Amino acid sequence: MSNFLQSIIDRDPAAKSKLSLVLTYPGVKAIFFHRIANFFAIAKFDLVARIISQLSRFFTGIEIHPKAKIGKNLFIDHGMGVVIGETSEINDNVTIYHNVTLGGTSPSINTNEQRNSKRHPTLEENVVVGSGAQILGPIVIGKNSLIGANAVVTKDVAEKSIMAGNPAKKIGDATRGFKPYAVTDDKED
Repeated sequence: MSNFLQSIIDRDPAAKSKLSLVLTYPGVKAIFFHRIANFFAIAKFDLVARIISQLSRFFTGIEIHPKAKIGKNLFIDHGMGVVIGETSEINDNVTIYHNVTLGGTSPSINTNEQRNSKRHPTLEENVVVGSGAQILGPIVIGKNSLIGANAVVTKDVAEKSIMAGNPAKKIGDATRGFKPYAVTDDKED
């Protein structure tokens, strides 16, 4: 838990102490409740898992499906309006800002055929997703990539890519580590 909280302090200049993170950051609370809901989902107590996730949503404004797979040090900054779908996979040290959706592409079409299939995105290590971005479908966002605010991503993204727009297009290479809000001053060659 201490490493998780320190990873947030390292990425957020507004974070003043670990205690303030625990008491006031909705993303920290959402991750805590997700760990509990995920435990019950893995144990096949789906109703209990969903009740916990919905209580977390009520208190934090962040909806994480109990079966979503989340690695270490996910930082959901601000958080309101974040939706993380059932088959989403989030690897280590990912940062997600408010109003981000990790969603499926056609949830009401052939529902029974989709029940046991991968429908949501995978975010590899060190990805930053800017506010309002929509990442849709069973795609992969490569390591160290930056997804700009309000981008709509529906295709795989190569490692170290900077993506922006609707539909999202590669506008550069992410070469210098963490960039808050997925903003960079790197110039494309």
